[in-house]
Amino acid sequence: MRAVTTLSVVVLASAGIGHAVVTSLDADIARVDAFKDMKNRPRAGHGMNVLLVGTDGRDRITEAERQKYRLGGAPCHCTDTMMIVHISEDRERASVVSLPRDSYAMTPAHTDGTTGERHRGHPVKLNAAYAEGGPQLTVRTVENMTRVKIDHYLEVDFTSFMKTVDVLGGVKICTAEPLKDTYTGLDLPPGTHTLQGGQALQYVRSRHVDGASDLGRMQRQQRFLAALIDRTTSSGILLNPMKFRDITRAVLGSVRADKGFGTHELLDLGRAMRNFSPSSSEFTTVPIGQMGYAVKGVGSTLKWDAKKAGRLFQSLRDDKPLSVHKPKAKALRVDVAPQQIRVQVENGTATAGLGKRVDAALAATGFRTTRLPVNAADRTLKRTVVAYDPRWDRSAKSLAAALPGSELRAVKGLGATLKVIAGADFREVRKVRAVDPAQGEFGVVRGDEVLCS
Repeated sequence: MRAVTTLSVVVLASAGIGHAVVTSLDADIARVDAFKDMKNRPRAGHGMNVLLVGTDGRDRITEAERQKYRLGGAPCHCTDTMMIVHISEDRERASVVSLPRDSYAMTPAHTDGTTGERHRGHPVKLNAAYAEGGPQLTVRTVENMTRVKIDHYLEVDFTSFMKTVDVLGGVKICTAEPLKDTYTGLDLPPGTHTLQGGQALQYVRSRHVDGASDLGRMQRQQRFLAALIDRTTSSGILLNPMKFRDITRAVLGSVRADKGFGTHELLDLGRAMRNFSPSSSEFTTVPIGQMGYAVKGVGSTLKWDAKKAGRLFQSLRDDKPLSVHKPKAKALRVDVAPQQIRVQVENGTATAGLGKRVDAALAATGFRTTRLPVNAADRTLKRTVVAYDPRWDRSAKSLAAALPGSELRAVKGLGATLKVIAGADFREVRKVRAVDPAQGEFGVVRGDEVLCS
């Protein structure tokens, strides 16, 4: 998550030291006019909204790093990570909202900056807006989707991410389960680990650790950001001018920022956030209404839940905390959060409408159902079955816990989407929640809730 490094520098600036050091680097910051000729923008709210994007640029990666950290593929010149960071008006809270890169998006009408060709608005995956129209089209697309006015734009690539983590001396993360991804080379056993730059990049890039794909990756990115904030605020770095200088050089020397976001703004903001800590931060992902939303010419996308997303972004505009501390209803604790589990429901009985009823009940409990239940080949099923690929056995057990009396049935090659075949014994869906809030519940978590104990 290349974008997280820039937020760490904001925190570092809160020490009020190194003003001359940081301002001397202003000339080194690459500038981009992300807001050029933009019209009909959302009305400004309270606080400050920064669009942080991490690109897959790897031009400055060494050959050894390419091989070791599996970075040999051709970059797509698109945004690998995207999030809105809202800094409250009183500078006492940061709300981080991850925007899935495969989100279904509609670009506004725009002119190609290279050819001058005029394009009408058309559907894309959100991360493709950058490849098509750079920072300007990315900002415009995000503003159109969220109705949140973006005040500043910051862009970071692979190199600056690795460099910053190394200068920090590594970042500590912990995992209760082994994390292994053959695509990135990540291989972490259960326990606590201090990740250096390259390994940290593997951690935040991995999408094939479990069935949650990009959604699981975003939650690991949020966890990493909380750990990075903890590292910068508790390790004495803020009181070490030389370390402060090295960090700012690592980040500011390799980011692209809008013309209005200079080091003076960075330092002013940092001083205001003097008491910032992991407990001052909150993280969430924009609510998803439909997984696997197929769009002709675009492919499989994630469609946002319009109502829930609307309320989320209204909170940003109103400068309100995303998390409301309410007593939680009792729920059975499971290993994998329902929001990470994809489910196809089949009606295994002759009872009309049972599939739709089971699908709705699972969705209401947080499971990512297809919302398209079908009839099973066998319509005489007495006991509800949870069919699953053995690679997703933890997800299957969590799903079965929500269906009292159900039978687990392993099916090799079934894939990431689990199958519920409703039987005549179906009565209810029990409410379940993850033991670890950082595992993927879409509910907001504070930074101090996802740190290693």
